[in-house]
Amino acid sequence: MHFRFVLVLSLLFLAACAGSRPDGGALEVTKAPAPGAVEHELLVAATRERVKTGPAMFNGERTSDLDFADLSISVPPSHRSGDIEWPSPLPGDPKAQFAARSLAYVDGTDDFRKRLAAKVAALPKGQRSVAVIVHGFNNDFDEAVFRATQIVHDTSFDGVPVLFTWASRGSVFDYVYDRDSATIARDGLEELLRIASESGVEDLYVFAHSMGTWATIEALRQAKIAGHGDFNGKLRTVVLAAPDIDVDVFKSEMRVIGEPKYPFVLFSSSDDQALWLSGLIAGEKPRLGAYTEDKKAIADLGVIVIDISTTEANDSLAHNKFAVVLPDFVNRIGERLRHGDRLATGRSSLSETARNLTGSFGSVVSNTAGAVVTLPAYLLTLPVRAVGH
Repeated sequence: MHFRFVLVLSLLFLAACAGSRPDGGALEVTKAPAPGAVEHELLVAATRERVKTGPAMFNGERTSDLDFADLSISVPPSHRSGDIEWPSPLPGDPKAQFAARSLAYVDGTDDFRKRLAAKVAALPKGQRSVAVIVHGFNNDFDEAVFRATQIVHDTSFDGVPVLFTWASRGSVFDYVYDRDSATIARDGLEELLRIASESGVEDLYVFAHSMGTWATIEALRQAKIAGHGDFNGKLRTVVLAAPDIDVDVFKSEMRVIGEPKYPFVLFSSSDDQALWLSGLIAGEKPRLGAYTEDKKAIADLGVIVIDISTTEANDSLAHNKFAVVLPDFVNRIGERLRHGDRLATGRSSLSETARNLTGSFGSVVSNTAGAVVTLPAYLLTLPVRAVGH
């Protein structure tokens, strides 16, 4: 027991040292010109407390109701896919770094609904999509904002992005607090998904990372129990990146959620040190995002499992590999959809769906050497191995 305690503290220290984010927040607005920079508008729904002063907007303490914001963040022309070029010193140089261009609170649910509906309506019919992005453990508000922006930028998402940010204190020493905050946030996330599904949207996507996947699965489970698990028929792909969920708990949750019409997508990696540490804290029980032993059992719950264990990481704990492979994955799926593939798993078109999935997912990570895609048995009985270029 003493050895485990010392080991956990040592790894927590290493994780703390591994971060590159600046202390004190990074959302200081700059109006400096930056030719070639790309500006992204980002709606925010938060279960965090507003800060009293300063540009940080939200801290790591909890609120009982949703709060909202509307931001604009620019990405520099020299941006490297998968990375966040942190502004330093503040407010940063938008020609070379991520930079806040505008920050504003949105007062109340009604105002947020109107803003979201207006952004959706401004999109062409057939392209009215919303992506709800849920961050993970140890994320300050500014880090959650920049990571969401990075995902939107690198995947070339052209719908309306919405960041759902729950009350993480942004400290590796507050794991239990963050875990409880993610659990509390499930009600707020379910409410946000309901709001999004009523915005005039045609396709509603969810992307969740690490501990944020726990809030996501909990929200989807209780929505299913309440009788609106498909969110007015708008819910499409749910992506779980490095999910910090007990494997047995996930299986139990999915039995309630049921076989999704659109298969979930799971990015897992056996060398994820953050999830190994989480499993150690949780009584040496494996976490879903690092579990690669029986991928078929997970796949058969209606999940497409993408094992990226051999992919090179861009962070010391190999916990953010998704940031490297996700852009290629999303862009290739988008290309397949533009060519007429249908990725739903409706039983009435099983053979057609299986053929489409074979073509889509067999090539979707083809630039990721060694990645292995395992499909649910009712779609395809054998895994599809992506061939690296």
